Amino acid sequence: MNRRNRTLIVVALAVALASIASFGVYRAIESIPVREIAIPKTFAVVASKPVPVGTMLAVDDLKVIGWPTDSQVPGGFSKPEEIVGRGLIESVAQNEPITESKLAPREAGAGLPPTIPPGMRAMAVRVNDVVSVAGFTVPGTHVDVIVTARTGNGQDQSSMSRAVLSNIQVLTAGTRMEQQKKDNQPIATTVVTLLVTPQDAEKLALAGNDGTVILALRNPLDTDETKTTGERMANLMSSPDPAPVRRVVEGKPKMVVPPPPPPPPTYTIEAIRGAKKSEEIIK
Repeated sequence: MNRRNRTLIVVALAVALASIASFGVYRAIESIPVREIAIPKTFAVVASKPVPVGTMLAVDDLKVIGWPTDSQVPGGFSKPEEIVGRGLIESVAQNEPITESKLAPREAGAGLPPTIPPGMRAMAVRVNDVVSVAGFTVPGTHVDVIVTARTGNGQDQSSMSRAVLSNIQVLTAGTRMEQQKKDNQPIATTVVTLLVTPQDAEKLALAGNDGTVILALRNPLDTDETKTTGERMANLMSSPDPAPVRRVVEGKPKMVVPPPPPPPPTYTIEAIRGAKKSEEIIK
């Protein structure tokens, strides 16, 4: 037997033995019984579907699922009958646990009233699609309320615009309380309900009666109060003054009045009349 045949026989034996060993290990692992580790569980009531704010919870809105005992939800419930008939003051997603902080008191009912914090008021403002920032004024956003009205008497009347309320929360938009449609497009609204203090409610009522209300959408992270002095039409349409020149003197800015314009240039000509020679200035 030559060397090549011996090599082929050794390789074939090695492959056969490896296959037999692999098959034996596979059968041994397959025969090991499955061991289940028991995890202590309790029960939690969660939403069976997305439920918007203001909804009075019914049995169909809830379901009970197993929940790890060592990771219980603070303020949660284990039985649906404990919360059926109570109103939601926050929207919940599907399979989200229902907690006490998301529910109105049992005697408070459902709808918008339970969502109003103590000491605050909900006030509706009629707007159009443009005034409501093209449909992006949805529940949960914050806006500034700008009022445009006429001031003065007779010939002294002038239009004026000013931000009278700052960082006001939107409770509802239109007749719906969902934030967005199914196609993920902004909601076009005609009535916006704002969360205001009683004093701000008086300002808003006066503004809606004697002026035009405009809403300015805010960044949710911008919580600074809007402070303006207002703008009049006369100032808006007047010709702007020349900008002052700033010069730095010893590291401090100093206002300098711009210099007057230079005089027009003059020209001198030399005139010779007979034996006389003279100069004349032409402007």
